[in-house]
Amino acid sequence: MKAGSYELLFQVETMLLGLQPEDARQKWMAGQAISLAANIGNTRWLLAQRSGVGTPKLFLAMVVFWVTLLFASFGLFAPRNLISVAALILCAFAVAGALEMILELEQPFGGLIRISPEPMHHAVAALNL
Repeated sequence: MKAGSYELLFQVETMLLGLQPEDARQKWMAGQAISLAANIGNTRWLLAQRSGVGTPKLFLAMVVFWVTLLFASFGLFAPRNLISVAALILCAFAVAGALEMILELEQPFGGLIRISPEPMHHAVAALNL
C-alpha cells in the first residue's frame, strides 16, 4: 500500500532535516530544499482546506438551467435535419464537458483529474539513495 501525500511529505522533510551538509553550497541547497518542502506543505494544506468549499449548488443549478434553455431555444429555431441535430448535440456535450472540468478543479486530490503523488515518491526514493 502506497503512503499518502502527507506521509510522503513528512518523510521528505524528516530526511531533509537529517542531511549533514559539508560546505556552504550544500548548506544553501539544504536550506532551499527545506524551504521548498515547507512551501509544498503549505500549498497542500491550502488545497485541502479549499477542497471542502465548492461551487454553490444554486449557482450550478442556475447555470445548468440557463444552458438548457439556451440549447432548447437553439433547437426550437434550428431546421429539422440531421446536421443541425448533430451540431446541437455536440455543442451540448462540449458545454457539459466544460462545466465538468470546472467542477473537477474543486477536487485536486480526487476525481478524473487529480494531483499525482508520483513526484513525491521519486523525491523519497532519491533521498533514500
